Amino acid sequence: MGYTSGKKSYVNWLFIAVNILYFLYLEIAGSSEDAYFMYQKGAMLTSAVLEDKEYYRLLTSMFMHFGIRHIINNMIVLFALGDNLERALGHLKYFVFYLCCGIGANSISMAMGGPNSMVVSAGASGAIFGVVGGLLYAVIANRGQLEDLTARQLMIMIALSLYMGYTSTGVDNVAHVSGLILGILFGMFLYRKPEKYR
Repeated sequence: MGYTSGKKSYVNWLFIAVNILYFLYLEIAGSSEDAYFMYQKGAMLTSAVLEDKEYYRLLTSMFMHFGIRHIINNMIVLFALGDNLERALGHLKYFVFYLCCGIGANSISMAMGGPNSMVVSAGASGAIFGVVGGLLYAVIANRGQLEDLTARQLMIMIALSLYMGYTSTGVDNVAHVSGLILGILFGMFLYRKPEKYR
């Protein structure tokens, strides 16, 4: 166990709470599996962002999910790993890191999809892959282990997650890969290895 183990992960719990509360609101107001309804409530659509200048969708779509399975899968990963990165970065840096990874992954996915894409998309996975990428960098910087995480564990998880994404339908793999890469890059910029451990 590392030097950060005693710190509380308030920001990660905040992100989880916002995702769950927004999901409950969507289910009460309509259906999270209705693409047009999700578009009306802030999901990503390239034409809405580029033509109508609704840039807020790059943010709001990060906290929206299509159905119960989608949000459960994402929140389990965020619950399991987000607190580790928050303790490693600190509360404010983690807050900025998470939002930048999510918005960045959405922006890259939108650019790769082209201006005429009519796909309505949503989900926290771009930001969550960013968390995994940031943790991978922090683990490697700490000689292969940070708290109870090892580089091998993270690499296996990344490989399995990407494999499942590429063998499933309706998955935004561009957002996943770009989130992962952005997470590593932001991790290099924001993470500082402690001088010594307790």
